[in-house]
Amino acid sequence: MRIIAGSARGRKLLSVSTKLFVKPISGRMKQSLFDILKPRIMGAYFLDLFAGTGAVGMEALSRGALKACFVEKDKRCVDVIERNVDRFGFRDKAVVLRADILQPLSWIPFRSGVERFDLVFMGPPYRDEEGRPLAYSTPVLAGIAKADLLAASGWIIAQHHAKEPVKAPEGLKDFRHAKYGDTVISFFSKA
Repeated sequence: MRIIAGSARGRKLLSVSTKLFVKPISGRMKQSLFDILKPRIMGAYFLDLFAGTGAVGMEALSRGALKACFVEKDKRCVDVIERNVDRFGFRDKAVVLRADILQPLSWIPFRSGVERFDLVFMGPPYRDEEGRPLAYSTPVLAGIAKADLLAASGWIIAQHHAKEPVKAPEGLKDFRHAKYGDTVISFFSKA
């Protein structure tokens, strides 16, 4: 996978083993997503949850985001994100944190140095190691709302399986959906 546009355009991201349950965003989805986000990226504070290789947050930094915070549970993924941050020269604009996103998220402002984020991207896994479907999007949306991580005019972007029911918690509303095969990208803002 490569960075599509901006200061790191065309540069290849390091990836993780295919044995890990990381479902990277496709190039087509990433292009469509960033076409939508284009007017909001420059100078934005970006939060990348379930960051995997950091592809989405790296794209945001390449396109002019002021700062990106990457949160990932798997140490092997965190190591790859750290290497990608250094590889693209984003060390002064990136914070990489290892944590379980399914736990309360109120610690993120303290550890990231950002009180609220303009854009929050979350791409949780669709299935566990045994192939059973997972449904992390709704609880993580609730965690984001409870921790008040979203700026007043900010957006949350959730990449999820088309069969996963995703419900906006109190305080958030969904306003846009785009389907790509078995994947849906849903957009949320403050209600």
